[in-house]
Amino acid sequence: MAVLLAGWLAGGAAAQAASCRLALVLALDVSSSVDEREYILQRDGAAAALGDPDIRRAILSGPGHVALAVYEWSGRRQNALVLDWTALRSDADIDRAIATLRGFPRSQTRFPTAMGYALGYGATLLAKGPQCARRVIDVSGDGITNDGFGPDLAYKHFPFQGVTVNGLAILGADPMVADYYEFNVMHGPNAFVELSEGYEGYRRAMTRKLFREISNMVVGDLAPLPAPVSSSPAQAAGTDGPGRNAGDGAAGATPPG
Repeated sequence: MAVLLAGWLAGGAAAQAASCRLALVLALDVSSSVDEREYILQRDGAAAALGDPDIRRAILSGPGHVALAVYEWSGRRQNALVLDWTALRSDADIDRAIATLRGFPRSQTRFPTAMGYALGYGATLLAKGPQCARRVIDVSGDGITNDGFGPDLAYKHFPFQGVTVNGLAILGADPMVADYYEFNVMHGPNAFVELSEGYEGYRRAMTRKLFREISNMVVGDLAPLPAPVSSSPAQAAGTDGPGRNAGDGAAGATPPG
């Protein structure tokens, strides 16, 4: 009987994982370096990216569904849940998630950048979420950790086994942000960093990033860029197109957007 019960429970967990192909967490930066105009570009850019026709198609293409959660992050204990776990099985589900994101009032304005705490919050949120075949945290930000512990300790002490952390580094406020996201934030299987040229490029960068995450693309699956692009920080800072990939810092391709 015990063997049968264990087999039934294992089968149920496998079926649940198969029914959800991706648990995706979006983490949005609301630290003090982000002014009100930039916050709106970030929030509305994320909402517009979710509503992009190519992203909708990617979300709704099976098998299995995408589960989405969104939170804002800044200081050590200033993480705010914007959207709790939501299964995106239809256009109506996506529309409701977008409306929630657009309608959420900014949670903080005056706290520093506590990236380690933010990542710990995201890992805990994932651990409490649905059982899915893949688990990804998509963290956006325009600066490096200046409060509390860094990403390395978060990855050591929080449940990150099997979790991919991708970064969206917003260029302009901190000259070190691209390298910091590549060498400190990016983590786990097939991780990569997308670059945004300021907040004005955020919607396009998020659209590319979501397309790649939801479609589970790796570098070899992507179409080549029209011209060679250096992955050096100096040249990367001049474009919001290519991203960086785990392992070698190579330039990624440009999905829709």
